[in-house]
Amino acid sequence: MIKQNSLYVPVSGEHQLHLRHIYHEQAMGPAVLLLHGAVENGKIFYTHNNKGLAPFLAEQGYQCFVADLRGRGESKPAISKGDRHGQTESIVEDIPAILQFITAKTGKRPQFWVAHSWGGVLLNSVLARFEQEREHVSACVYFGTKRSLYNRHPEKLLKANVIWYTLAFWQVNKHGYLPARRLKWGSDNETRKSHAQSVQWAKRKPWIDSDDGFDYAAALKDRSLPPTLHIAGVKDKALAQPIDIKKFMAESGTGVQEIKVYGRRYGHQHDYDHINMLTHSGARQDQFSDLLGWFEQYKQA
Repeated sequence: MIKQNSLYVPVSGEHQLHLRHIYHEQAMGPAVLLLHGAVENGKIFYTHNNKGLAPFLAEQGYQCFVADLRGRGESKPAISKGDRHGQTESIVEDIPAILQFITAKTGKRPQFWVAHSWGGVLLNSVLARFEQEREHVSACVYFGTKRSLYNRHPEKLLKANVIWYTLAFWQVNKHGYLPARRLKWGSDNETRKSHAQSVQWAKRKPWIDSDDGFDYAAALKDRSLPPTLHIAGVKDKALAQPIDIKKFMAESGTGVQEIKVYGRRYGHQHDYDHINMLTHSGARQDQFSDLLGWFEQYKQA
């Protein structure tokens, strides 16, 4: 039977990060860390009635730890106008704290990393800053992950240039944070800093941290990252077309990297987009099965 429970990881000040632990009560296998993207939370990976990627992996014997970054999802407290944290804190504080927590609970670092969208940028940034983490990760799978946007599809011009680069700043100035959930721009909100930092990188600015100048691209140049499968959807026109994903792959060091595009023309169940690549029922037979094969290929005893 698949079980779920909530765990909390203390970080700076009064903040607690929520981790949803999803596992099979009779098969506590390798640990998997799953990280959401911008204007999202961990619910992209699961429902309480055991639908989604994390319960699927739990059925196969993996124990999943689905993270909610600071202020998102069931992390406490929720994002408000006074929050000053951003993606630097996610990279330097939150994700390392989550990794340490999982290690304390299971006895070892999570063997596999999974991310959706901007979550993959944050995870590769962690691998750039903390080189020692690379030795613990057997493989990664990223769904619709890009750093900078290169495609020129009209939908990208609307969602990125008009909304994310322009209207979002107006909303942040009005409210003190980005109320993306209320605006129906996403499933969760963003702080002023996390939005501003993500805009910098999405606009093709160098992969350098705006807080301390750490050069992520330089740290990964000629360095090998864990084998990574990149998943794209044929209807993901705005946020992660293959051209965008391949640019991210090119700046993510050496090592095994593969991209697969999912849609009916390739023999799949559905023409997937940026969100339903993780939520559509057909994903179990398509990208979820391929993810499982990727894990099994690189699984360690």
